[in-house]
Amino acid sequence: MTGTVLFDLFGVLAHHQSTEGKYRLARTAGVSGPAFWEAYWALRPSYDRGEVTGPGYWSQVAGALGARFDRRRIAELIEADIATCSAVNETMVALVEELVASGRRIALLSNIPEELAVHYETHHRWLQHFQVRAFSCRIGHAKPEPDAYRWCQNALREDPARILFVDDRQNNIQAAEATGMRGHLFTTPTRLRESLAQWDAARSPS
Repeated sequence: MTGTVLFDLFGVLAHHQSTEGKYRLARTAGVSGPAFWEAYWALRPSYDRGEVTGPGYWSQVAGALGARFDRRRIAELIEADIATCSAVNETMVALVEELVASGRRIALLSNIPEELAVHYETHHRWLQHFQVRAFSCRIGHAKPEPDAYRWCQNALREDPARILFVDDRQNNIQAAEATGMRGHLFTTPTRLRESLAQWDAARSPS
């Protein structure tokens, strides 16, 4: 068994925001409709890369909406934002445990702000299994930027061809493959198992 499996977090090991969670977040902001989400996502990359803090990000969102969030509202928004992204895929967590037990080397690459990264490190001990945890807020690069993948390659000291990147977004997979990695577009744990078996078989000596 050779090579490293580099996992995405949200959409693979953890669930994306739920409808209920999104409703809570917009309700906390006091702004509903497309305008809120346009501001939320448009300003997110700098937050994910650690260029602004949580309070700074939410102040920017307020400015884009023509609103004002006081410190209490910002604290509530940070808490609600974390809550919307805190549900993990238990089946995939079990698969991670299985891979580690079998001797598989694993790593993590996630677009994630500092407050959410701290939440995961505090509440999910299984993160300790990852030999490299590349959180965008700490490495200064976010997917699908090529430097995000190159940072992982350097940290792992691994040939890109020996890294299988697992993500649920096609553009992130294509960006990883452009740096020399192999890619697997995640849909189900079963399909991932099949892909890992095929990868191992292709790398085994005949």
